[in-house]
Amino acid sequence: MSIAIRKLDSADAGFRDKLSAVLAFEASEDEAIDRAAAGILADVKARGDAAVLEYTQRFDRVQAASVAALEIGKEALQAALAGLPEARRHALQTAADRVRAYHERQKKECGSDGFLYREADGTELGQKVTPLDRVGIYVPGGKAAYPSSVLMNAIPAKVAGVQEVIMVVPTPDGVKNELVLAAAAIAGVDRVFTIGGAQAVGALAYGTATIPQVDKIVGPGNAYVAAAKRRVFGVVGIDMIAGPSEILVICDGATDPDWIAMDLFSQAEHDELAQSILLCPDADYIAKVEASINRLLDEMPRKDVIRTSLTDRGALVKVRDMEEACEIANMIAAEHLEISAQEPQQWADLIRHAGAMFLGRFSSESLGDYCAGPNHVLPTSRTARFSSPLGVYDFQKRSSVIRVSEEGAQTLGRIAAELAYGEGLQAHARSAELRLKK
Repeated sequence: MSIAIRKLDSADAGFRDKLSAVLAFEASEDEAIDRAAAGILADVKARGDAAVLEYTQRFDRVQAASVAALEIGKEALQAALAGLPEARRHALQTAADRVRAYHERQKKECGSDGFLYREADGTELGQKVTPLDRVGIYVPGGKAAYPSSVLMNAIPAKVAGVQEVIMVVPTPDGVKNELVLAAAAIAGVDRVFTIGGAQAVGALAYGTATIPQVDKIVGPGNAYVAAAKRRVFGVVGIDMIAGPSEILVICDGATDPDWIAMDLFSQAEHDELAQSILLCPDADYIAKVEASINRLLDEMPRKDVIRTSLTDRGALVKVRDMEEACEIANMIAAEHLEISAQEPQQWADLIRHAGAMFLGRFSSESLGDYCAGPNHVLPTSRTARFSSPLGVYDFQKRSSVIRVSEEGAQTLGRIAAELAYGEGLQAHARSAELRLKK
């Protein structure tokens, strides 16, 4: 049974409206989920550990005498790492090393050392960069087990200099994923609690007798986790509210069509709402990719999810040329953008909006998910127009540094006083004027 994947042509009338309909995704927050999350957060804020225990027993079917009993010690994390098969342990360590190396370079290149400069009158101005004290990372559990998420969230925090990283991960029915625990050991996570859901977000945001309050919460979760993160923002920082995963492929028509079909599958298999789109100027090549999709689908264990995703939200788009493909890509502002072409850089130079760019025929998006090095926590739902991948900078804050000299105060004081009187703020004006020489 072939997939009824949508086919569009940029030359057709109404193309932009049709494409917009494909892209349309309302992260409509279910009112029932929001109310439930709000109730859980309020309960955790009021009752702390007792509420966390009750919700963990109710939702994850885990019985424990205390929240402290739900903490996994560092010895257990190291044991999980030691117990992995050699090949898997090596792969996890290599991925972690590459992620760490990239973020160490990012820290250096992004001005994490701050700056200070002196003006002619002796006034000094600058910026001091300091890491957050404590960060919470949420890692999905249950059916989903994402050790890569542990690496991508914890390592940049540690590279930034965060003193304490606390990880929460649900373990329904008490089943722990050893690969996730091993990743926590490699990434340098300080404490791990086997709790999840809105109650875990509340515990991290407000603190309990056992779980300390953090300064920022990062990491993906289900709809309840997303709703809880929205509600605690302001009490703590959050990374982003992620939507369904997306891949956009720009291809010149010379890549093996099986490769492109599988790249589209790689996002479609996440869930039914994931989005996979191909832009190509070659109609015959698009037909070859469609044939590959239909031929390869039955080999996929998650073929039903892929089929629904490609049918409901996928598209194969014929464009006029590669320049137009880049123009459309900027409008889509996809989470993952592959430029599968002979000279990818010339097209990358035309891209302004993308979470991550994968250049060349051998740069499959899956490599970025696991081990290339750059972070895989990326803006979705067109938010790449104004947001960036998770990075070292997300775990740091910046303080302005102002040291005004006596001479500088004579100039700046008169300017400040004049503006303050204009705003009707006399105390501001007088504060500046008192430092003027009589």
